[in-house]
Amino acid sequence: MFELLSAIRKNAVGLAIFAVVTAGAIAVAQTLTADRIAYNIKAAEARALNEILPASSYDNDLLNDTMNVDARFNQQLLGPLPDSALIYRARNNGEVSAVILPAVAPDGYTAEVDLIVGVKADGTLAGVRVVAHRETPGLGDKVEVRKSDWITGFEGKSLASPAPEQWAVKKDGGTFDQFTGATITPRAVVRAVKRALKFFDMHRDELLYGNALSGENSDGN
Repeated sequence: MFELLSAIRKNAVGLAIFAVVTAGAIAVAQTLTADRIAYNIKAAEARALNEILPASSYDNDLLNDTMNVDARFNQQLLGPLPDSALIYRARNNGEVSAVILPAVAPDGYTAEVDLIVGVKADGTLAGVRVVAHRETPGLGDKVEVRKSDWITGFEGKSLASPAPEQWAVKKDGGTFDQFTGATITPRAVVRAVKRALKFFDMHRDELLYGNALSGENSDGN
């Protein structure tokens, strides 16, 4: 009987140790996975920044000339952003020549679509890129520049061109193409880009000439 109880205790201790080790391994794996996802998103964002504004088009450290999207701004126009979201400012000879805004299209087909929207100082679009999404492969994922050139169609456009009522997909009477079999995703992106332009227009002075905001690093300018 004593030997049986001793064996049970040993097995219980062994199972407890196994459970602790397993739980720890799972926790570490989850942390590493979350860190990897965050890193991949940041890397995609950095690549997209350079696609919108080539390094030759500005003379400051773009990645370190940033502004937080804080309470001074109408954040609703940019969508449900994370607290870490940043606005990047490109400069030439100390003057801001363009900004890159984070934006979220919350009404994608599968989930929200994360964007960055480059706007020149004159209010025209330098470019738009998708940095994260979960849209349907072969349909909604055509918002990615590596899948189609649809997203490049925003370049050079502004709130005035096309006219406000034309900021929609063609199915809704607008200017922008939709995808065969997939209208929801491009519709969501067009709406998000238009809202980002409205955000720029509303906060132009703050973005181009404003005083330092909390969390801003203006690279000394």
